[in-house]
Amino acid sequence: MTPPAPTAPRRLDVTLVPALSDNYIHLLRCAATAKVAVVDPAEAAPVVAALEQRGWGLDLIINTHHHGDHVGGNLELKARFGAAIVGPAADRDRIPGIDRAVADGESFTLGACPLTGIDVPGHTRGHIAFHGAEDAVLFSGDTLFSMGCGRLFEGTPDQMWHSLTRLRALPAGTAVYCGHEYTAGNGRFALTLEPDNADLVARMTEVTALRAQDRPTLPTTLAVERATNPFLRADLPALAAAVGLDGQDPVAVFAEIRRRKDNFRG
Repeated sequence: MTPPAPTAPRRLDVTLVPALSDNYIHLLRCAATAKVAVVDPAEAAPVVAALEQRGWGLDLIINTHHHGDHVGGNLELKARFGAAIVGPAADRDRIPGIDRAVADGESFTLGACPLTGIDVPGHTRGHIAFHGAEDAVLFSGDTLFSMGCGRLFEGTPDQMWHSLTRLRALPAGTAVYCGHEYTAGNGRFALTLEPDNADLVARMTEVTALRAQDRPTLPTTLAVERATNPFLRADLPALAAAVGLDGQDPVAVFAEIRRRKDNFRG
């Protein structure tokens, strides 16, 4: 399967900025107003370089959760550009320099481009994703990865499964921008569960070719993830059977998939 191209945002341009060993920082620009934001700045230097290369300023810093590899550049970028920091209300005390705390269902705008917070605890207790419905984009942080999901550092399997099903329910053409380049490893694990999934096999062929050229595997789409991501498929009988839990509750199946992924060395 060649994944369908993400629905092209009409007004919100997204640029992937690599950082650290495998992070992606997302640089957003509202085409209508030229307002600029950065999502999860792991460090300041690559953001500054990307902005200077384009002759842009910085208006907003958007954080999905408090981990250092997502907020490490906050204070330096705020001091340099005067950007306001937006982050999860559920974790406001751990977001450096936060100015606006966004709760589940609350929206804010980057210029003319609205983004809405979706609480998705599990990876951390206060994780939030940001959905741009009008521009068909989702910034999922470390909750939803391409063919994977985040480790459960502070949450429970029940919380994470609920969070993932909320994201899964968004429109199929939504372009998913997550926080890390984990796709190849996630796909190798997914193949241990569904080796005969033709969509998964085709996606991995594409991913292998992209990584051989040092190209990003993002964005993915929710359509692709529904077809290939085992963590979004834990309520399917085939996945329950693959982990020896036929007929069990999806949360139990999800928990077993997550346990196996935590111990996977492929």
